[in-house]
Amino acid sequence: MTRTTLRFFAAARAAVGRDEQVVEVPDGESATIGRLLTEVRPVEGTSAADWRDVLLRCSFLVDGVTTRDREQVVADGDVVDVMPPFAGG
Repeated sequence: MTRTTLRFFAAARAAVGRDEQVVEVPDGESATIGRLLTEVRPVEGTSAADWRDVLLRCSFLVDGVTTRDREQVVADGDVVDVMPPFAGG
């Protein structure tokens, strides 16, 4: 099993309603960024539509290395930061 922490920043945090979420991907499944994101559910009182809209603009940091590739495989214990554009960028 691959266990990864997703951390949400700025508009992503507001859309999801939490700072972070631990996601587990069973053995035999590819633990890609895209796969991890399928497990994210906004907390009650936030909008799934807002989350989807924000997610379209996000890039990611995998243990500090920037990527936009949702097919990138992550390792057990990695931390993935979900980073929307800041200041309109």
